[in-house]
Amino acid sequence: MDPKGQKVKLNDGHFIPVLGFGTYAPQEVAKRDALEFTPFAIEVGFRHIDCAHAYQNEEQIGQAIRSKMADGTVKREDIFCTSKLWCTSFRPELVRPALEKSLKSLQLDYVDLYIMHYPLALKPGEELYPKDENGKLIADSVDFCLTWEALEKCKDAGLAKSIGVSNFNHKQLEKILNKPGLKYKPVCNQVECHPYLNQRKLLDFCKSHDIVLVAYSALGSQRVKGWVNPNHPVLLEDPVLSAIAQKHKKTAALVALRYQIQRGVVVLAKGNNKKWIKENMQVFDFELTPEDMKAVDGLNRNIRYCDFHPGVGHPEFPFSEEY
Repeated sequence: MDPKGQKVKLNDGHFIPVLGFGTYAPQEVAKRDALEFTPFAIEVGFRHIDCAHAYQNEEQIGQAIRSKMADGTVKREDIFCTSKLWCTSFRPELVRPALEKSLKSLQLDYVDLYIMHYPLALKPGEELYPKDENGKLIADSVDFCLTWEALEKCKDAGLAKSIGVSNFNHKQLEKILNKPGLKYKPVCNQVECHPYLNQRKLLDFCKSHDIVLVAYSALGSQRVKGWVNPNHPVLLEDPVLSAIAQKHKKTAALVALRYQIQRGVVVLAKGNNKKWIKENMQVFDFELTPEDMKAVDGLNRNIRYCDFHPGVGHPEFPFSEEY
């Protein structure tokens, strides 16, 4: 089965590869990792690259993509590149300049997908996480529906082929879907999703509106200090996943990725290890049985690794809702 042919159709007619390469890494290694592992991911068959201004490594990813185009591995149209609008650029007049900045870093004329990174607007400025003297994030009062209108204009201008959101709960999605004069629906909602947080209700809601769910932290999560709750169990050590993996002669990670693809979720896999990056492509080499799927579904325990606790208290903090 040709992994490059594995795509899902978005509600605007474009196609997104079901397996994506995630480029987030802790700050101290983000640039180095991007330069080392992105070209390798493209070499082994990844065609969907998930980036963000906030990861502070788009320049290095741009160099990586450029090098793989230069050596003939891929053409621009083979690559599906996502970037994300950070929360400090939610004022409508800041949206296009933010996208243009990402495009310049990525050395691209357009991104395939541009998404709002979180539904919470933060005070504009150079700082990614503007905080007050008590260490609380400083909110900006802009309505994200106005931000969305600016994204629609970016799509019309050809700077982004598709537009979507990330970390929105269903009420926040509804706010955009019910917005008077809506021109384009979000094509996706990128959220944390894995067997311990399977997002069944949010997935059903998104499917009912023809919005694709994109899963990040699909293998649990790297234990990033300050971001990830260190007390949570390690997903890939789960005995049920391990048993299914053994049966298929695959790894628990591959079972967790395959689970998402079979339920119609686009899945991102990060990689800071060449063996794992290459191994992740095997997700197309096997299929989980209905019993396997049911067993993995049964693991859900609403464990959120990336709870974005600095955002608690923001009026648009997304994770207080059930889904």
